[in-house]
This record gives sequence, C-alpha cells and structure tokens, in this order.
Amino acid sequence: MGKPDTVQADARRFLDERGTSASLAPNGLNPAMIMEKAVKDRIVDSYFYKEQCFAVNEADIIDRVVEHVSYVGGTGGATQKPSPFLCLAFKLLELAPNDEILGEYLSRGGEHFKYLRALACFYLRLTRPAKEVYETLEPFLEDRRKLRRKGRAGTSLTYMDEFVDDLLTKDRVCATSLWKMPKRETLEDLEILEPRVSPLGDLDDILESDDEEQNNDAERDEEERPPNPRKWMWMKRSDRGRGVGRLEYLSSAIRPTSRAEDTLAFSKSNTVVTLPATRHLTHLIQG
Repeated sequence: MGKPDTVQADARRFLDERGTSASLAPNGLNPAMIMEKAVKDRIVDSYFYKEQCFAVNEADIIDRVVEHVSYVGGTGGATQKPSPFLCLAFKLLELAPNDEILGEYLSRGGEHFKYLRALACFYLRLTRPAKEVYETLEPFLEDRRKLRRKGRAGTSLTYMDEFVDDLLTKDRVCATSLWKMPKRETLEDLEILEPRVSPLGDLDDILESDDEEQNNDAERDEEERPPNPRKWMWMKRSDRGRGVGRLEYLSSAIRPTSRAEDTLAFSKSNTVVTLPATRHLTHLIQG
C-alpha cells in the first residue's frame, strides 16, 4: 500500500525553517526574513491566508488577486489585520516565481488587472537587485490608472505611477520595510545604469522654452494693448501774465479736441505738478 498523498502547510514549514531549505532571493536576501516577524505572524494566523492561500501555485495567484484584491495596503484596523494584498505578497515570497512568470504578471496580466501589476511590482522590489528594480519598474511610471490605498489613515485614492514611485524612493510601503536600495544617481555615477530619459524631455529645455513663450506673450500683449488715456503728465505754466497754463503732453496717445480742453488755470505758484490726464479736460481751475 502506497503512502497517501498529503499536503503540508508550506507556510509554517517555510517559517520554521526560516528559509534555509529555499534558495535566496536574487538580491541575496532570505525570503523568509524579508518581512517583520510580527507581520508574518499576523499573516499566517489570518483567516484569508488560511482559506485562500493554502496550496496555491503561481497561476492561482492571478485568480486570488482578481477575486479578492480591491486595494493596496498593509495592515489595518484595531487588530492590525493584514490585507489580502499583503497576504498574497507573502505567498509569492514562498513560491519564489521566476522572471518569466513575473514578466507575465507585469505585462499581459497587468494590462488587464492593475492590482496584479501592483502586487508584482511590490514583490519585485522586495527580491530583486537594484539595477533590475530600476529597469523594470521605471516604465510603469507612465501608468496612470487609479488605485485604492488603505492604511491607518483610512482609504485614499492613488495612482499606479505614484505607487511605483513610492517603491523606488521610500523605505517602507504596505507595512513592510524595504531593503536599502542605492539611489539612481549613484548607480549612474558607477555606470551601472544609463541616465533615465524622461518622456517629457529635458526639464531645463522645458523651463527655458516656457520662459521664452512667456516673454513673447508679454511683448505681444504690450504691442496689442490700446493706449491708456489715464497717464501721468507733466504740466507747467507757459503764460504767467494771464495766469493760464497750457498742457505740454509727453504722450502722443492723448490729443485734446479743443483749446478749452487743452488749458488749465493754475495758482500763482511756479511749481511743476503732476496730474492724471484724461482725453476730456473740461474743468478749469480759477487762479
């Protein structure tokens, strides 16, 4: 009589052995030690993990994501219950899918199911070396699809590119401490990575062109602007004997229509004064 087929709880064995029987992740880390112990214990004891993540393979992960993952997040609530997203990420650490399967998660599967792509990006950030992380995740900075994000502050709206940017720049995402990855500038200086070309082009060129457009628009508006009749004009007394002063216009935009509008009566002072001139100066000041 042959030995009956049995299925052992691979999660408990995975934790008891502390990953010693499994191969290391491509970045050299032990997959069983990537997440904190408190988080791992909550995941293994959670109802979702026991029911939905037992004896599943890489293909079943897609079904679980489509059916149960509706937001990205770590732990939440009064009991710090782990999210389905985090439970499936821990399951991927156990399964250790190869690069070909991850490519399917990110590309064809990710085009149809955005949370599958988010899960694959999160797992890849945990287990891959820095060069592969930058080269694989940076193209998804152009993914503008919306994601729900749940944390201690509640549920909020985010985007795929923002989530990927957090994976590249922050030290903790979804209740998980990310391994310290060197900055992109450092890898560029070491000639490990090529300088990243932004889809928007060179930022300096963009700012320079914007300044030129603003200057051209300002000059064009100044040329097209109609003459302002309310300008400050210098006026002085030209006929002191009669106590009548004539306006000497310094702007050709304002032309008086009659002598009465072109003259003002001043006081006997010889002070040069400044007044706002209008097109129709009809009031006379008696000297």
